[in-house]
Amino acid sequence: MKKFKILAINPGSTSTKISVFYDEMEVFSQNILHDYEELKKFESVLQQKDLRCEAVERCLKDNGYDIRDFDVVVARGGILHPVKAGTYDINHAMLEDLRNAAGGEHPSNVAAFMAVKIAGIADIPAFIVDPVSVDEMKPVARVSGFKGIERKSLSHALNMRRVAFRVAEELKRPLEELNFIVAHLGGGISIAAMEKGLLIDVESANCMGPFSPERCGGLPILDLVDLCYSGRYSRQELKRKLIQEGGVYSYLGTKDVREAIMRAESGDEEAALVLEAMVYQISKVIGEMASVLKGRVDRIILTGGIAYSELICRKIEERVGFIAKLEIVPGEEEMKALAEAALRVLTGRENIMNYTGREGICSEVSVKS
Repeated sequence: MKKFKILAINPGSTSTKISVFYDEMEVFSQNILHDYEELKKFESVLQQKDLRCEAVERCLKDNGYDIRDFDVVVARGGILHPVKAGTYDINHAMLEDLRNAAGGEHPSNVAAFMAVKIAGIADIPAFIVDPVSVDEMKPVARVSGFKGIERKSLSHALNMRRVAFRVAEELKRPLEELNFIVAHLGGGISIAAMEKGLLIDVESANCMGPFSPERCGGLPILDLVDLCYSGRYSRQELKRKLIQEGGVYSYLGTKDVREAIMRAESGDEEAALVLEAMVYQISKVIGEMASVLKGRVDRIILTGGIAYSELICRKIEERVGFIAKLEIVPGEEEMKALAEAALRVLTGRENIMNYTGREGICSEVSVKS
């Protein structure tokens, strides 16, 4: 039986992770680091496409892989109009929305362009899976409190859905029967109420929710208005400050939680307070999501890179353990999620989705032959 050779691509703010799969088996993985000062020369993440693609091609070649031998390229999805969860063919409408940053700027916005460029060399299909803008929120969750501004669903949907399926398998129950609170704790933080497999409410450090190592989360709104009109920053500079240089970094000058923990344990009182505040805010939002699920919570799942920290997980459990048992799934399973989704499409077990560019509208189509 033919084994499909899959290239998975996942761009981050200063790196691009790639993995090679033979069906579901990962045979090669590399996190390609990019020089931050070099990346800062580009006005947008999309302008980094060629630099990142060249690095990917060079890495594959150096490790004995020929791009023309792959059957598909699958990439993390960027911020699009709200869409259903699923695997999407990369089409013109999608690329245009990403080019125009229809949903906002994000490192993952460049992923589809990278996949198309690399796939074009080998004349193979290119997909994205569970983009950042997967939206399964209920209408009541969208109401912000100010007409004309809606709460948006922006999250680490790819990894959150993958670990939810994994915990459901361990519980030997269908995901559709379970209620989870899933917290992805990384450079960015997303916390979601998952009801019977659907992400019905989401808090993200991009706009609300707890602050993260590099993002500010929710801020006192009147003070933020004053900052916007202070003349200290341009619009783009302020966005960068809030999204890339906020959170832990704004207080401690580091985005590395491990370093912050070491400083706290060495007697740095500010580091200890900032870490405690991050845990405090994460725990508060987990409590909010418990109310969204009306207290019917089967598990609280902690995932992402910060979940490797026993200290952070223990402190969160001390605050929210009364709600439900915690499951710790450290790191991220995004690469495996990408490969599994591509394989389901290639083997006909799942139809590919067609992105139209209109909010909330998409359709299933047959897989390419």
